[in-house]
Amino acid sequence: MNVYDFSAETITGETKSLKDYKGEVLLIVNTASECGFTPQFDGLQKLHDAYHPQGFEVLGFPCNQFNEQDPGSDEEIQSFCRKHYGVTFPMFSKVNVKGDNAHPLFVYLTEQAKGILTKQIKWNFTKFLVDRNGEVIERYAPQTKPESLQEDIENALNKTTT
Repeated sequence: MNVYDFSAETITGETKSLKDYKGEVLLIVNTASECGFTPQFDGLQKLHDAYHPQGFEVLGFPCNQFNEQDPGSDEEIQSFCRKHYGVTFPMFSKVNVKGDNAHPLFVYLTEQAKGILTKQIKWNFTKFLVDRNGEVIERYAPQTKPESLQEDIENALNKTTT
């Protein structure tokens, strides 16, 4: 099993298989529009711009589970991200990332890369780096700035698929 075994609804309402990203390095992030870490959208977009031509994709998953910091509709979230941060990377429909109703992708991600004290996601902007084979390489805390991931992304991009 790997991330390619999952699908999710895009922010525009279409079902998207993560198999569509096979062979790419992915950074999967649970996002929020009204969080102290929201400015990370800028850094995520810069990573996307810099590495997308080499086979890198940021996948944003809005989540309203942490102090209701993403209360808007999918349309409002998409508009906010584009207007304020120029987001062009794929955004998905709002999901739960923890608890009984957690999206299966996030259940898988947290099983593969546990946090410091627990596997559960504790806050917005937890990031998961996935290699070209769909395997989770690393999990990053919400406070980890996107720009600090450049070396790990470059290493993942330079590895060949199996």
